[in-house]
Amino acid sequence: MTTDSPTTGRPADAPAVSVRGLVKRFGGNTVLDGVDFDLQPGVICGLFGRNGAGKTTLMSILTAQGFASSGQVTVFGQAPYENSAVLPRMCFVRENQKYPDDARPQHAFEIARLFYPNWSDELAAQLADEFNLPMCTRIKKLSRGQLSAVGVIIGLASRADITFFDEPYLGLDAVARQIFYDRLLADYAEHPRTVLLSSHLIDEIADIIERVLVVDGGRITVDADADDLRERAFTVIGNEDAVNSFVAGRDELHRERMGPMASATVLGTLSGEDRTRIADLGLSSGPVSLQELIVRLTQHNADGPLAAAAAEKGALR
Repeated sequence: MTTDSPTTGRPADAPAVSVRGLVKRFGGNTVLDGVDFDLQPGVICGLFGRNGAGKTTLMSILTAQGFASSGQVTVFGQAPYENSAVLPRMCFVRENQKYPDDARPQHAFEIARLFYPNWSDELAAQLADEFNLPMCTRIKKLSRGQLSAVGVIIGLASRADITFFDEPYLGLDAVARQIFYDRLLADYAEHPRTVLLSSHLIDEIADIIERVLVVDGGRITVDADADDLRERAFTVIGNEDAVNSFVAGRDELHRERMGPMASATVLGTLSGEDRTRIADLGLSSGPVSLQELIVRLTQHNADGPLAAAAAEKGALR
């Protein structure tokens, strides 16, 4: 039996975000073309796609900072645009976030405190210290990494019910990015919420995301649990004739050659019979990283048609 949330009256298992038939056009250019997906509460989801795929456009529409050409978007069961019951429950950290010229980080945090009901001064102060953020320096004089830190701190300290991070780490060094990932996971464990994280550094966030969405060609081509997705492709390596024999009739996403040897990335799972045949052919096999799989699925050169065929079969949903 489905129960209702005591705070919203909505079913406890209702999606936090629901998108149906979303289309966005800029003049004659269709950026999003019939996007459909649901995002459940309390999930960290990675949003991936090539530059220009529509990730930022999608996030802007979900957070009521952009308009859809057609289709339906609901957040907590309601349309988000000019909705005072929804907007304070969402935080959108953009790559190119703008601040007033004379604003300092402390001013940005004071404004955020007024807008987000779950704001944590304690967490904001802790993060500012860990990021070595100069609180009294004007934001326009901050480095690119320090500017990114301001957005990351707002995104985490807001403790909004849904937080959208659009490439939040640009300019952050490896240590600072790891601080972000660690603090995100730690605070998420204590204060569960929904997080949609757009990133090109797929392998860096592979261990923290639970769900994967991939935007490609204006559509959602991958919508899957991260653990399930990792098991949906593998690589076989060995003599190319043996590789050809094994992959015949399968969806091959990518191939690399070195003399008589070849490495083929194949969509699918390995059965016990497959493993026996791999051994008989003198091949070796291995897993495919999440980043490699997504890269192969969004390539539009020789590999594109194979990825499209796999998506049409529903293999990645």
